[in-house]
Amino acid sequence: QRWTKQDGGDDAGVPVGEDVSVHSHCRDSSADNTLWLSRDGYLVPDSLEKASAEDCCASTEPIKAKPAMFNADGLCVEQRFATSKDGTRIPYFVMRRKDLVMDGSNPTLLDAYGGFEISMLPGYSAGVGAGWLERGGCKVIANIRGGGEYGPSWHQAALKEKRYKCYEDMEAVAQDLIDSKLTSREKLACIGGSNGGLMVGNLITRPIASSLFGAAVCQVPLLDMKRYSRLLAGASWMGEYGNPETSDWEFLRKHSPYHLLRHDILGKPELGKDDVLGDSTESSNHDWICPKTLFTTSTRDDRVHPGHARKMVAALIEEAGPEKAPKVHYWENTEGGHGGAADNSQRAHMWALTYNFLAKELGLKE
Repeated sequence: QRWTKQDGGDDAGVPVGEDVSVHSHCRDSSADNTLWLSRDGYLVPDSLEKASAEDCCASTEPIKAKPAMFNADGLCVEQRFATSKDGTRIPYFVMRRKDLVMDGSNPTLLDAYGGFEISMLPGYSAGVGAGWLERGGCKVIANIRGGGEYGPSWHQAALKEKRYKCYEDMEAVAQDLIDSKLTSREKLACIGGSNGGLMVGNLITRPIASSLFGAAVCQVPLLDMKRYSRLLAGASWMGEYGNPETSDWEFLRKHSPYHLLRHDILGKPELGKDDVLGDSTESSNHDWICPKTLFTTSTRDDRVHPGHARKMVAALIEEAGPEKAPKVHYWENTEGGHGGAADNSQRAHMWALTYNFLAKELGLKE
């Protein structure tokens, strides 16, 4: 697969899963038409090439490249589209082996962010390659609404009361992966950090989404949307999510994973508008079973308070119990800030925990 110019020409095509940028070599085009072309991608390390504006960069001369950190032989990248609940086409990338058999048995990790107009663009990751792709796993990047892939309107489509669109998009992509037999529920996991952790929290508590995933990794997450604005940097995100101390709470409540778990699923009493504890309620989803989940956070996170992850894990272990939440793991680093790790050694340890958890729960063969 390749992206090509709209006129249908094959020249200067960019392979799917690569990111290319062009910079001028000389500002005087009458003197020199040489261009610098920077390239990287899911399977391609960062590289610098020399090209010419005269042929629209159809031919390039390699200048320098970073070393490959994993063996990409036999791997490929493809772009697919899933149809969300409201009919919107959601693009996603699949990294997989070329000889993969579509029989539903492939361990697959679905990643997304969906917020703050941040685009999930192709980029080289040694950790993904060595920790997952080389071992035979499939990696999927979903460009769900809330991001900036299609400009401001793509972001605005999932702001505040429309936040649920992010999660419907993820459900659509997950279902498409299962329907195409790339994977199956037991072999599919979701992963996300920060705002992406809020996404994962919703996926493991929503009725449809929680039945589509066998495992999940929830990193430095927002999970209690009633109190997020009073913790650390939370107040600065009210333009994205809404203000829980106003009538915005009516829609925020619908995608606050901590409340969905304790009150909607488990039927625990909830504080009312007058701060009076109400009565226990009937569960809205008696058949709910939490996917096997790993939560990671940092004691020194200065953006998303670790209390979000702590209280969610406590609720899953102590209130949901092993029948409803059969496997819940929790790792809190005492250093590292919002990235979860203070240096490369800690970062390697964190990702080794993550990929080994996923390999074990999804049945990735060593």
